[in-house]
Amino acid sequence: MDSRKISGPSGGGASLSEIGESAAQHGRQLLELGFTVDQVVHDYGDLCQAITDLAFERDAPFQIDEFRTLNRCLDNAIADAVTEFSYQRDSVVASQQALEINERLGFFAHELRNLLGTATLAFTAAKMGNLNLSGATGAVMERSLSGMRDLINDSLSEVRASAGKTGQPVTFSLADFIAEIKSAGDLAAQVQGAVLTVSAVDARLAINGDRDALYSAVANLLQNAFKFTHPHTEVTLDAYALSDHILIDVKDHCGGLPPGSAEKMFLPFAQNGPDQSGLGLGLSIARRSVESNGGVLSVRDLPGTGCVFTVCLPRYAVTPT
Repeated sequence: MDSRKISGPSGGGASLSEIGESAAQHGRQLLELGFTVDQVVHDYGDLCQAITDLAFERDAPFQIDEFRTLNRCLDNAIADAVTEFSYQRDSVVASQQALEINERLGFFAHELRNLLGTATLAFTAAKMGNLNLSGATGAVMERSLSGMRDLINDSLSEVRASAGKTGQPVTFSLADFIAEIKSAGDLAAQVQGAVLTVSAVDARLAINGDRDALYSAVANLLQNAFKFTHPHTEVTLDAYALSDHILIDVKDHCGGLPPGSAEKMFLPFAQNGPDQSGLGLGLSIARRSVESNGGVLSVRDLPGTGCVFTVCLPRYAVTPT
């Protein structure tokens, strides 16, 4: 009975024995140290071998009851260690999955809110100015509504940027792309009390990729710029060629970046400024969208002035029609 108190009954029991409690702790520790479940099991095989070798060296052979007790200890210890190891590992995996799902849902909500906001701005501008919806303002509203439709049709578990999925790449005019972004940006600038300045774009330049994903990336950069630029200052959008690359710069007048925040600001749910109204996903979404199209998104600090976000993509030329 004393031996069963230590080892537990054959096949384990509802409550842990003394050996079971220490084995469960052992299983947790091995997981934290990066061991596999196979190594947890082999640990107890090594323990059995060490005990039998020691008995041989000390000339202390096992009695039958002692050997049975040892086997029960090892069997129950393996079971309890593996059970705890698996429980803790599953808990870690579940937490990671919950984080990923939360990020994807955040991405979906963030993109949907952006599109809805742009559509609302376009509708307000058309209503106040009694504008014809067949013009540029109507085109902005139509594109926003189409974007919302596409987002809603996508599965929340397979959101494009989070899952690394992109649409069919196409080659399209850089000038037309920037002009479309400018139409939406002008509306946002009016609301924020800022000025949007867009430089002329060489009509011969083109980029290749998922147009919607790249549009979302640059639109997020502009939204971020309008959010943090000081009132009545200028946000600039420049697109140009440099060697074999197309560069798209978004510059604001936020006053500069806090020390050490340049790379952290691209992390999901990171919010560095005093305005905490968003989810902190815009820059993370933008970087993934750019990278999924073979590009690079970086930021350059202009101390005391602002910062410049730069999208770098491979250079293409407009295909003659």
